[in-house]
Amino acid sequence: MPGDPGFGIYVHWPFCLSKCPYCDFNSHVRESVDHARWRKALLRELDHYAALTPGREVTSIFFGGGTPSLMAPETVVAVIGRVGRNWRLSPGAEITLEANPTSAEAGKFAAFSEAGVGRLSLGVQSLSDEALRFLDRQHSAAEARGAIDLARRHFPRFSFDLIYARPGHSPDEWESELTQALAEGADHLSLYQLTIEENTVFHGAWRRGELTIPEDDQAGALFDLTQEIMEGAGLPAYEVSNHARPDQESRHNMTYWRYGDYVGVGPGAHGRITLNGRKESRTGAGGCKLATRQHRAPEAWLAAVESDGHATRGETEIDIDQRLEEMVMMGLRLKEGIPRDAFLRETGREPEQLFDAARSQALIDGGFLTLTDGRLAATHRGRTRLDAVLAHLLT
Repeated sequence: MPGDPGFGIYVHWPFCLSKCPYCDFNSHVRESVDHARWRKALLRELDHYAALTPGREVTSIFFGGGTPSLMAPETVVAVIGRVGRNWRLSPGAEITLEANPTSAEAGKFAAFSEAGVGRLSLGVQSLSDEALRFLDRQHSAAEARGAIDLARRHFPRFSFDLIYARPGHSPDEWESELTQALAEGADHLSLYQLTIEENTVFHGAWRRGELTIPEDDQAGALFDLTQEIMEGAGLPAYEVSNHARPDQESRHNMTYWRYGDYVGVGPGAHGRITLNGRKESRTGAGGCKLATRQHRAPEAWLAAVESDGHATRGETEIDIDQRLEEMVMMGLRLKEGIPRDAFLRETGREPEQLFDAARSQALIDGGFLTLTDGRLAATHRGRTRLDAVLAHLLT
């Protein structure tokens, strides 16, 4: 699996039918959307970034959001076509679209499949009606199962998300829900612990004492139960929150975690692109790596693209220290860890030259990290305490 991390295209669709109380993503509710205008703008911003990254081979396209299943299928067709025209589209490129399982959106699944989407990622979040009401989702458990069935019929690959460690969530309840999820036959499941993010409805309720989430030891027990059940079912964790059968990992997300390049278009989208025609002396490696960031507000993004051809609000050169920090923060989430050649590619140095020897050895001796001739990786114990491991390693 290791090697070329790939080159991805991320397309952000910022609109949702409603704002979930736990969500801090760049998503917005609008009564109406001019789909033809938005389609034209997305294509124009793709053209801008294609001019900066000529000759690359695209290994994945990801339509994220927001709720991309609210897009017109014609927009998906146009974006995929423009990517193929601007870059080389790999014959085996993974094309993923995120969807919500409401009946109206599920009816468009056939059209998305015909447009070229080969992988659907469903935001199910729970198979319990009570939990769905708590999460303020717009679908029922029956609708979720119906959408999963449609996904199974229309797409070669599909995945769905579940949220656990909800208030009062018991191990027995979670085991039952996971068993139901596995019975649906997906080859990939994303299983996230509920976290309280700032500037969300849940954050306000938590601060007022109206919402209590499981303590760390309770959440840890649910995490361990998750690993046990998923490994037993043949879908081990390849990343902290993502489980898949062999060769069914999300290739687009693997590009992120392996610190590959990706273009981000649409409101609030981020990107990481290496400009091999420019050298940047601070990196210690070939090429200048840029962090790009698009304007977050949908209407401001649209106006900027129509005026200037893109809505890039930030474009920052990433120096050697930032490259190391970003690569380690992403790569240690993966069970496979970070290969040595990635350190050389991004920094021009071996990992032993980049970390404080005493600190890294303490993490190895404590059973949190392994460092071999091939790679640096977090152990299972290390991945369960990853924030603390990263803080110690990168200090």
